[in-house]
Amino acid sequence: MAVTKAQQASVNKYVKLNYDRINITMPKGKKETIKAHADSRDESVNAFINRAIDETMERDKGQIED
Repeated sequence: MAVTKAQQASVNKYVKLNYDRINITMPKGKKETIKAHADSRDESVNAFINRAIDETMERDKGQIED
């Protein structure tokens, strides 16, 4: 079933209101490496990147307190 323009506009509005976007730049080939890793863990690239950020921030928070 094709998505209508109205449906897509609704999704875009929801995303705009509920999510922040960050554009990152990395060396050629790294995107494929990240995707392969995420796939191997049954995660989306987005979920993997968010998990990596959350885990790193939690680990770093513990280092600041020490």
